[in-house]
Amino acid sequence: MNRNDKVYQTYLEILRRELISAMGCTEPIALAYCAASARSALGCLPEKIKVEASGNIIKNVKSVVVPNTGQRRGIAAAACIGVLAGDETAGLEVISHVSEEDKERLGTYMEQTEIEVKPLTSDYLLDMIVTVSVGDSYVKVRIANEHTNIILIEKNGEVLLQKDGDITSEEKDVPDYSLLSVSGIYDFACTCDLADVKEILDRQISQNTAISEAGMNKDYGANIGKVLLKTGNDLKTHAKAYAAAGSDARMNGCELPVVICSGSGNQGLTASLPVITYAKGLNASEEQLYRALLISNLITLHLKAGIGRLSAYCGAVSAGAGAGAAIAYLHGGDEEVVAHSLVNALAITSGIVCDGAKSSCAAKIATAVDTGIFGFEMYQNGQQFYGGDGLVVKGVENSVANFARLARVGMRETDLEIIRMMTEESGNAS
Repeated sequence: MNRNDKVYQTYLEILRRELISAMGCTEPIALAYCAASARSALGCLPEKIKVEASGNIIKNVKSVVVPNTGQRRGIAAAACIGVLAGDETAGLEVISHVSEEDKERLGTYMEQTEIEVKPLTSDYLLDMIVTVSVGDSYVKVRIANEHTNIILIEKNGEVLLQKDGDITSEEKDVPDYSLLSVSGIYDFACTCDLADVKEILDRQISQNTAISEAGMNKDYGANIGKVLLKTGNDLKTHAKAYAAAGSDARMNGCELPVVICSGSGNQGLTASLPVITYAKGLNASEEQLYRALLISNLITLHLKAGIGRLSAYCGAVSAGAGAGAAIAYLHGGDEEVVAHSLVNALAITSGIVCDGAKSSCAAKIATAVDTGIFGFEMYQNGQQFYGGDGLVVKGVENSVANFARLARVGMRETDLEIIRMMTEESGNAS
């Protein structure tokens, strides 16, 4: 692929836009960012905080530990740490540098502050409004569709910023994701000037490996990574275990950053750590590792582009399939092998539900990675799923579109029912 080609430059822009650092689960972090932005516009510490959140935000904040909050969980903790100590200029690293003093103040601030949490009916699956106030002065900030996409800032009745919530390729700063294809991704990965992506991929390798090691060395959640290592010592088990360990740590309050993919730290871990593990186990060169990571990340983004940021469909499925395709490449697989490995994987695990961010995400990641690798092993042994096998149809892009439709349209009611069940169980949205 020519470096000056539009597709080449678009793929680069997608990677730069998507593979960014974030600390903590991205939904509570987005909420902390929204709250920090509201406090900044208010100009002082608020006495009241009102959070309105769409069902998918509630689902993904409910059970996950928010970093730098003393192991607190939930919407109130995320909003309060954002208000109290968040850096509104830091994006998804908004609470990366909370002082010990502010950590100690958090409990008292939460007790003394009036906090209201309400469900938000919205056309956007990712949608939140944080309103902060002191006396008669208030600020309202709304984020929609993407985790740092502020579409409204209103202060005391004056609109300071307002824009449409839809993210479209017509916007000058949004690359055209429709240019992603398995064939294009394979071509780009094989021909890319690695100087264009080295900094991005080095950061992903460094940060995601570090949090995975933390998950292995400390006690986080259900310790899925450690459990997996007790079941075997082969390369596939290690690939599953280290991806799971990163999620163990991330879902349970680890204060290390993660390079995310498609707005998700868990997907960033799933798309990278199995590939890093296999590259090491196969004695692959640094160049081969970089090119394999390009395949994994971009295929994950391609699959998710048709699904959306949040849904009832577990995002680890997409990232696990991407990792499996990259591992096929590391074994010498060409475009045909990569494509068939991908379709095989999607045919097996598509339909795993997302019931929010929490400890069991690590186990789902392990399952998705196992299936991604098995999709390659099937094709390596002369086996594949053919058009007419369930949702598989002839042509890899047609199959990708089918599974995206399942997730985006077919599982819409499933998503609503999951949210109803989770909010009924907790008794409220907080």
